[in-house]
Amino acid sequence: MTSLPITIILPIRNEAVYIERCLNAILSQNYPGQIEILIVDGMSTDDTRQRIEQVIQDSSLSIRLLDNHGRIVPIGMNIALRQAKGDIIIRVDGHCLIAPDYVSNCVRHIQVDGVDGVGGPMQTIGETPLAGVIALAMSSPFGVGNSAFRTISSASMLADTVPFPAYTREIIQCAGLYDEELMRNQDDEYNYRIRELGGKILLAEDVRSQYFSRASLRGLWRQYFQYGLYKVRVLQKHPRQMSLRQFVPPLFVLALLFSAFLVFFPATRFLSLVVPVAYLAANLAASFITAIRAQKSNQSPFTSYHLLLPLTFAILHISYGLGFLLGLFKFWNRWGDKVGKVPAWTHESS
Repeated sequence: MTSLPITIILPIRNEAVYIERCLNAILSQNYPGQIEILIVDGMSTDDTRQRIEQVIQDSSLSIRLLDNHGRIVPIGMNIALRQAKGDIIIRVDGHCLIAPDYVSNCVRHIQVDGVDGVGGPMQTIGETPLAGVIALAMSSPFGVGNSAFRTISSASMLADTVPFPAYTREIIQCAGLYDEELMRNQDDEYNYRIRELGGKILLAEDVRSQYFSRASLRGLWRQYFQYGLYKVRVLQKHPRQMSLRQFVPPLFVLALLFSAFLVFFPATRFLSLVVPVAYLAANLAASFITAIRAQKSNQSPFTSYHLLLPLTFAILHISYGLGFLLGLFKFWNRWGDKVGKVPAWTHESS
């Protein structure tokens, strides 16, 4: 395997709790080649920058801290991509930890398997009891459907999208920069763009990472509402790349709204309970199975917080579904827009 130069990009904002662990994981890579690290800070208001500057001071690697006045991830990615020098470019989240062989395995798969991008299964973990419950829900097929990188950890396969992807410089130059409109789903949209060009995205079982879940139900609601909202723009740009699971939450929310409408008519009032009762039964069953499996695998010992699993599942489904339905109104006039806000490619010198 040839040791190609690598650029790792971290678009971050207010990651003081996690950034040192994230950077230490990157600095602990066993990759023998050159690694350039570009940290793009969205003008953090906590002490994220101070922590980064301390790591830079103590490290001998090439680490640069760039400003992202636009604050959101795609703008940060584009700032870094214009300056990246690596032949392979890896996007890492400040909320995650990558395994020590992450870079080595990514490079090997790209060179040996002939793919254009590669990522791997993501283990979602929580550092508080509530965050642990949220992590269980986000790793459950009932919670997130057949999202391979969240629910499959023992197989390698071509996939529609992967977290924390490594790309060849060639495919990035073909696909262009990130869509700066997408506060969420920017990786999904970018991977779909690559696949429409004929590119291959590999989910590799030995490319391992951990992701720290949201620690509050309110934060989880906001996160998945935004996923649903901006998934509409992904649909408008790449309709053939969408999977059935992405339409289930909005259809479920519509069914709930229709059920509520039936309450006002005596002849159909009993029908109004069909969807809510069926969902409640499925939710409770899935929550019980999820909690038992977690306990048996020692992933999460049972606590009173597991009683919140049904509510957590409901938040995942309803917030995403509502966000998607709102997106249909918000972006109603964008069905002909296949480009979005993708800026022209210009490569800047450092």
